[in-house]
Amino acid sequence: YFYPPLPGGGAGGVPAGDVDGNPITLATWMKTHRENDRELVQGLKGEPFYLITKVDTIKDFAIGAVCTHLGCVVPWNKAVNRYCCPCHGSQYDENGKVVRGPAPLSLSLAHVATTDGNLLVSPWPETDFRTGLQPWWK
Repeated sequence: YFYPPLPGGGAGGVPAGDVDGNPITLATWMKTHRENDRELVQGLKGEPFYLITKVDTIKDFAIGAVCTHLGCVVPWNKAVNRYCCPCHGSQYDENGKVVRGPAPLSLSLAHVATTDGNLLVSPWPETDFRTGLQPWWK
């Protein structure tokens, strides 16, 4: 496959994109999101990731939205404070750690940073802080 060059390459990450693929700025995000809001954005290679809003900013990590069982997109269920897969019932806690199968692994992670007001997503090669294991999504 051919992936076009994207701005911010290297360790700087790629711009988080809205539903139309347009880059997202922190200022724009904060105008429409409140603490603990989670919304899908286009992340690494265009894959869906959840950004998590804090009081005045966003968390420094994003959670991959693809279930580790069979690849369904996992919605956030605010009522139970979990990501719940509608296909086969897998559940993940607020940080994407698997808490109920059949999913065998936690959701993937990516770093999130703000550079010149733009939200950037970059790979997470470090140990998974939720499990203490090396990331499976390398």
